[in-house]
Amino acid sequence: MSTPPLYGNLVPLDREAHKHLRLKTELPTVDRVAGLNSLFLAVVEFAEACKEFPIVFVRVGEAPTDGSKQAVAPLAVMGLRAGSNLFVKDGKWTGNYVPAYLRRYPFAMARLDQDTDTVAVCYDSEWPGFSVTEGQALFGTDGEPTEFLSNARTFLENFEQESERTRHACQALQELDLLQDMRFEATLGNGEKLDVDGFLAVDEKKLAELPDAKVVELHRNGLLSLLEMHRISMGNMNRLAVQQANQA
Repeated sequence: MSTPPLYGNLVPLDREAHKHLRLKTELPTVDRVAGLNSLFLAVVEFAEACKEFPIVFVRVGEAPTDGSKQAVAPLAVMGLRAGSNLFVKDGKWTGNYVPAYLRRYPFAMARLDQDTDTVAVCYDSEWPGFSVTEGQALFGTDGEPTEFLSNARTFLENFEQESERTRHACQALQELDLLQDMRFEATLGNGEKLDVDGFLAVDEKKLAELPDAKVVELHRNGLLSLLEMHRISMGNMNRLAVQQANQA
């Protein structure tokens, strides 16, 4: 079982082994992302996220050997330097929108075996918010999940469904070859130069050259609006540069 970014040690929840486990929900989780300059974003989040963050695409997984396009995934950019999150200050989240990837913490759905589709609700055993004496109980005295844990599971299941929908949307963009490698450069007030690369953005020329029938298809399946929100969001790169300069 692989460990995704943000998490320390994922452990599958077991109603017997963890029957006394509780979660101190008042403990803020924001510090977990203080050192992350980007987070995964599902396409259903684009409408809110594009108002604050640049939304870019990055290659994920291994490059295929059959000549097909490598998989990509969307990210919300929160800092222009590695290890810097401009939306975390003094242990608090300063943005208006919090990506679902962070909101699901310290829980996650994880595949127990790479060779099967068996998934389970897991928790980050390294998160200090877990206790056997304080906080919200995860299991009742009958061993059944509490309402709190059931709600968390529902959120996780919805997150996984939206992640799968996002995967299909990105696959469609790749098949149409609508993404290209991009670079962002900026010069801060003190003369320092910022150079951000390693991400993909929409290829405006190829998008403009699509046949009318394909454009209509993209409009009807929602991909055209996703691309537009992505394009709008790229204006936030300059805003991040200003934030970076003010922080410096």
